[in-house]
This record gives sequence, structure tokens and C-alpha cells, in this order.
Amino acid sequence: MNLKKQSRLRRSRKTRLKIRELEVMRLCVHRSSQHIYAQVISEDGGKVLASASTLDKTLRSGATGNIAAATEVGKLIAERAKAAGVQKLAFDRSGFQYHGRIKALAEAARAGGLEF
Repeated sequence: MNLKKQSRLRRSRKTRLKIRELEVMRLCVHRSSQHIYAQVISEDGGKVLASASTLDKTLRSGATGNIAAATEVGKLIAERAKAAGVQKLAFDRSGFQYHGRIKALAEAARAGGLEF
């Protein structure tokens, strides 16, 4: 495993330990070069309550690896989380820098009514 990925995983472990101490649901985000994924995970980490990604049929038609696609995923995850009864949660960026697609997804989820 390369050093860049090791560093990202180390950062993500620190974040997840802190979120587990807080005992709140978390919005976990992962990005690859082509897609972005988001999941709302329960307090104990054992159950996925809602999920959205650029692999969904409604979002797959256009470009999937840009800020516009991340914004659409943010809106969709907010809608699905609210349907599952989730309002407040913690944002788990999985060690990725809060910039670009990660930031766009977070801001769209906040605009959709999620609090974190």
C-alpha cells in the first residue's frame, strides 16, 4: 500500500474513533476517480440506513466524477436520510481533504436539510 493511501486511512481511523465516542449516526463519503459514494450509517456502525452514489440510474446518465455529480449525490442522500428519519449526524470524510467533490457533497446535504 502506498504512503498516500496509508495516510488517508490513518486519518479516517482517527475520525471514526471520535465519531464512535460521540455515539451519533455518520454520513460516510468515499470518492474514486470516476465516482462518489455516500452512506448514512447507524451509531454502532452495524447498519446502513440510506445510501446514494453516482452509480444510481438517475445520476449515471451524465458525468460522474465532477463537482456537479457530487452535488446531486448530496441532494439525494439528504432526501433519503430524511425519509429514513435521520436529521442530525456526523460527517465522515474518510480521510479525504474537505475540498472539491467532498465539499460539494457536504454543502448539498446541508442544503437538503441534514445537520452536521
